[in-house]
Amino acid sequence: MNGSFPTGGFGFGPNGPGASIFDAFEQFRQTFEQQRPGGASRMARGDVRAAVIALLAEQPMHGYQIISEISDRTGGAWKPSAGSVYPTLQLLADEGLITAEEQNGRKTYSLTEAGIAESEAAADKPAPWEAFGGRTAANLTALPKAGMELAGVAAQVARTGTPDQIQKAVDVLDDARRKLYAILADS
Repeated sequence: MNGSFPTGGFGFGPNGPGASIFDAFEQFRQTFEQQRPGGASRMARGDVRAAVIALLAEQPMHGYQIISEISDRTGGAWKPSAGSVYPTLQLLADEGLITAEEQNGRKTYSLTEAGIAESEAAADKPAPWEAFGGRTAANLTALPKAGMELAGVAAQVARTGTPDQIQKAVDVLDDARRKLYAILADS
C-alpha cells in the first residue's frame, strides 16, 4: 500500500484483517486516477494530428475552433489542449499538409492538395473522436465516482461491522462483480 488510505488505528495495517480490502480498493482507485482531471482522457499525438486533418477536411478552422469541435464531438470527454493542437498545426504546416491564412486577426488553417490527399487516404478509418463511442465527460466520471463511494462504504463495514455484517457485505460485492461482468458479456 502506498499510504493513500489511513491505516493506523483501524486494524488495517500491513498484517491487519482489512489489509487485503484496502489493497484491492487502492488498486481500484489507482485505475481511475490514471484519467485526467475532469475525466477527460489523454489521447496520443497521432490522434490529435488525425483529428485536425479530419476537421480541416470538412472546412477551414482556426485553432480554438478545432479544440472546441473535438470537445463538442466527444461531449467534453476529450478536449485537447492548445499545447497539443498548435504544435500539431505547425508540424502539419511544416509537412506541407496545411496552410494558414490571417482572417479577422486569427490564423485560419486549411488543407493543401497534399493534406486533402492524406485526409482521403484516412477516410475509411474512424475519426479519432469516434473512439469515445458516445462516452461523455459526465458518464466517464460516473462509474469511478460510484466505485469510490462503494469502496468507502466497504471499508467502513470492514472497520466497524460485525463478522456477520462483513460476510453479508462480501456477498453483496461478489454479486455486484458478477453483475458487472454480465453487463460486459451482453455487449
